[in-house]
Amino acid sequence: MFPTTRSYLDHNATTPVRPAVAEAMLRALQMPGNPSSVHGEGRAARTAIEQAREQVAALCGARASDVVFTSGGTEANATILSPGLSDCSGARDCVRAATTRLLHGASEHPCVRDGHRFPAGRAEAIPVDAAGLVDTGWIDERLSALAAERPGERALVSVHLANNETGVLQPIAEIAGIARRHGALTHSDAVQAAGRIAVDINALGMDVLTLSAHKIGGPKGVGAIVFRTGALELADKPLRGGGQERGWRAGTENLPGIVGFGVAAQEAAAALAAEAERLAALRDRLESGLAALAPDTVVFGRSAPRLPNTSAFATPGMKAETALIMLDLAGVALSSGSACSSGKVRRSHVLSAMGVDPAMSEGALRASLGWTTCEADIDQFLAAYAKALAANPNRRTQAAA
Repeated sequence: MFPTTRSYLDHNATTPVRPAVAEAMLRALQMPGNPSSVHGEGRAARTAIEQAREQVAALCGARASDVVFTSGGTEANATILSPGLSDCSGARDCVRAATTRLLHGASEHPCVRDGHRFPAGRAEAIPVDAAGLVDTGWIDERLSALAAERPGERALVSVHLANNETGVLQPIAEIAGIARRHGALTHSDAVQAAGRIAVDINALGMDVLTLSAHKIGGPKGVGAIVFRTGALELADKPLRGGGQERGWRAGTENLPGIVGFGVAAQEAAAALAAEAERLAALRDRLESGLAALAPDTVVFGRSAPRLPNTSAFATPGMKAETALIMLDLAGVALSSGSACSSGKVRRSHVLSAMGVDPAMSEGALRASLGWTTCEADIDQFLAAYAKALAANPNRRTQAAA
């Protein structure tokens, strides 16, 4: 008999749309005007977009004029992670300051690690330690070496604020300071962090952040590029045409999606501190429950600062694919890591970069909590996981031994 209620613990893959977001999007769907039109209907659509721009900017301490809307985090990252990105502040010739090389974290989301536009020989992975933290000393040394080997060239350093699989938070302000000393530009994929922890682009010192709406209760298919200043330029922008979004992203704007993004950002910002505390308590309860069920369960990245909503773990003898099926049948939705691999369960490149034993990483699961999560969801998960452990022949063999 299948359960009548389900426990959804996969918010890092996508968060259910908030009711206020759905209502705002429905109203926007009924707006007839093109935001680029000068008549009343067009101006009303433009006003709705600019309000959303202000709401998204407020979520990360930016100016509304420095927010560019895209079709999602992947497009935002692919746009920024391009050769030729220039900082034109105080420069007479932006081309001379253009980026020619990319340094990215080894544990980045695939759309950063594999989705950039730099030639293969111009991109390098920054190693991470066993906790999942990037090696800041390596960044400093590599930028120094590049300056000596290739004077006049400029690097772009890209490190995500929070890892999508483990929730590990990176020392972004420190990384930005190192990069700045070497004249490098900096980018951070803040998709998993924004709306879950406080994010201030000026305090972090990053030149540019990228965001996604559907991680914070907004719609799928909407993202944003957020600049610290308006001085960055890119000669070869991927989408050229009508000049929308300050020329960074041509095409008629997705009005309902952008409006939904704005409302989601506003709601997430309003509840940020209280929600972080609530989710951290639920996550800790989940991890305590796991320890009681199977003391040999390993929580990845536990020794590092983490998002309050994320727990990545593995129990020896448990295979992720089997566990996911059993949990799903019990009404519990988890994932084995990134949800961007066409539904495949495969060894995590994040855990591989952290040096996790392959046998352990094959059992890695991720529980990620959000605005819909309550104590009953944690209880349902723990009860289902207990049954999965009891039914696992590998665990029974270990217990007998």
